[in-house]
Amino acid sequence: MNITVFGAAGAAGRRIVAEALSRGHDVTAVVRDPARAGALPAGARVRAGDAADAHAVAALSRGQDAVITATRPAPGREPELAAVARSLLAGLHGTGVRLLLVGGAAGLTLPGTDGVTVADDPGFPAALRPIAQACNEQLDACRTTAHDVDWAYLSPAAVLEPGERTGRYRLGTDELLVDAGGVSALSMEDLAVALLDEAERPKHHRTRFTAAY
Repeated sequence: MNITVFGAAGAAGRRIVAEALSRGHDVTAVVRDPARAGALPAGARVRAGDAADAHAVAALSRGQDAVITATRPAPGREPELAAVARSLLAGLHGTGVRLLLVGGAAGLTLPGTDGVTVADDPGFPAALRPIAQACNEQLDACRTTAHDVDWAYLSPAAVLEPGERTGRYRLGTDELLVDAGGVSALSMEDLAVALLDEAERPKHHRTRFTAAY
């Protein structure tokens, strides 16, 4: 497959690029700052570009099978996340290129709470509320923006950190997945596995899904 990854130099993005390359895919790794290109795995085709520019999205996605976005705004600029989603949808409109978005877990419902979301829980950290709201708006942009793009939105586990690639994970839809101890976790490496599995064997169309151990 030919895959373009926006946010390729970020913590999740680098792992997505590495996973895609390990499977033999042709990867275009897009970064806003060319100075960060050195952090990318060897073998990726590095391009400078901004996912907030629909014209750049169209150009960098031409001839591709899928676009994966793992962008994250700097603190204080969280509302940009929804704007980027709309730009990606506009840039891919009419192309037939699939869009996979890495989102957030805050909008998932907590097990056994009759619809209370992760962000609505009293213990949810106040410092994370801006990015939680931005991720919810990112998903809303996918659902409400006029477009013909086949998208899928991956809300990861509550704890998403660098770790080990195990190749194991469980899938869900709108409810937070937890283990027997009540922990919701996933390594960034296995997040990349779940994304590339979805890219290669699509199961989710114009909807959200989640992955966790």
